[in-house]
Amino acid sequence: MSDLLAILYPWNKAIHIMAVITWMAGIFYLPRLFVYHAEQAVVGDAKDEVFRIMEYKLLRYIMNPSMIVVWVFGLALVFTPGIVDWSMVWPWAKTVSILGMTWFHMWLAGRRKDFAKGQNQLDGRRYRMMNELPTILMIVIVLSVVIKF
Repeated sequence: MSDLLAILYPWNKAIHIMAVITWMAGIFYLPRLFVYHAEQAVVGDAKDEVFRIMEYKLLRYIMNPSMIVVWVFGLALVFTPGIVDWSMVWPWAKTVSILGMTWFHMWLAGRRKDFAKGQNQLDGRRYRMMNELPTILMIVIVLSVVIKF
């Protein structure tokens, strides 16, 4: 199995990077949709319906599959011999940040359900503030992988 992972390493890495890009695009865009939804739509009006559809499709058809691919191919990279040295700090920092990104994804999914039920409790300002979290996590992840501290 480890021989196969070593042979597939460049492919696993390429697919992982493409999935990360797609997932991050959604992670940055969905809270921005929530900002506009909270500030510009009234429950039941035409804008509300358009935002609900956009949010649902972004999460269901782009973000969820991307997150799954990130995890599957990321774990394949972790199990590839010689790639991760767990005695260093960087894989632990990356792991904690990925768990944080996954939590944020799930938090966004919960907020989308609130909008779908017409029960959103947060304002645009709160969504703007929450949108800073994935930026911080992304910085930690990229620095961890590139610099390998």
